[in-house]
Amino acid sequence: MHDSSVIDPGVTAPLLSVLRGAVPARPPLWLMRQAGRYLPEYRALRAEKGGFLDLCYDSESAAEVTLQPIRRFGFDGAILFSDILVVPHALGQDLWFEAGEGPRLAPPLVEGELTSLVPAPQRLAPIIDTVRRVRAALAPQTTFLGFAGSPWTVATYMVAGQGSKDHAAARRMAYQQPAKFGAIIDAVIETTVDYLSDQIAAGVDAVQLFDSWAGSLSPAQFRQWVIAPNARIVKALKLRHPDTPIIGFPKGAGAKLVDYAQETGVDALGLDETLDPAWAARELPAHLPLQGNLDPLSLIAGGETLDRAVDAILEALSGRPHIFNLGHGILPDTPIAHVEQLVARVRG
Repeated sequence: MHDSSVIDPGVTAPLLSVLRGAVPARPPLWLMRQAGRYLPEYRALRAEKGGFLDLCYDSESAAEVTLQPIRRFGFDGAILFSDILVVPHALGQDLWFEAGEGPRLAPPLVEGELTSLVPAPQRLAPIIDTVRRVRAALAPQTTFLGFAGSPWTVATYMVAGQGSKDHAAARRMAYQQPAKFGAIIDAVIETTVDYLSDQIAAGVDAVQLFDSWAGSLSPAQFRQWVIAPNARIVKALKLRHPDTPIIGFPKGAGAKLVDYAQETGVDALGLDETLDPAWAARELPAHLPLQGNLDPLSLIAGGETLDRAVDAILEALSGRPHIFNLGHGILPDTPIAHVEQLVARVRG
């Protein structure tokens, strides 16, 4: 499955080896949102435990959900089961999930003030407990990935109080009230650094920064609100945990990935499904590990469509450090058999 001759013999985990620059014969594999709604065992546990947020804050159940896809598929990486919005919850916003509509945060900062919030960092303690439980249960060859939302993406929810298609409320505030918006970003950075540092101390091997809405910004705003804040997080984490790899995933960044890769200091870069992997291989530093970037819908299609898509990515990114993944999260209606097909195809 893996060419051990090109993997650091001191490291047993193939995914962690690639994050440190190894080039195995076949890339290691994990999937964004691999712990979740497409798995019948997850749906059964969630039905038993109640709402999504209850599950995130139930350490025993969240650890079980984190481990479910590892048991079923043997992925090379386990991603902590949580949500990016636990950070604004820890900053003092109320957080809940409306059935069929997604998250809600109150008060929305488009109207309210950050200074009116009462920070509640204790809300993150159960998640760190989840990390300890997973670490204790995970085999050493499986890399344990922690994560947080990047400041821009988290701030879009904090400002609007919910998700939106164009992130207009946050983009308007960033232009019209840059000091107020900058204070929100600063608060997210500070809490995120502590949160990720606690995850690392509790046992994760690497962390990923999800900037799901990075693609909605102009180049100048991208530099100010995506590149600069992520660079600050990376720098602060590296001072505390110099050996822990950090994956950056600015979805929708397109050609702006070149500057992101150069200026944030991330150790690896996630590619979304809209990017041509051949472009990424050509334009991004040859030593930089890349992750991605199968279209989640091709996974739903399965069959020859899936095989061709997998092969194209493997070919484009061969000869460099590569972690196979989706270009965004796995979709709830993804057939289990198609995930099995994907694993078999990637591992040859």
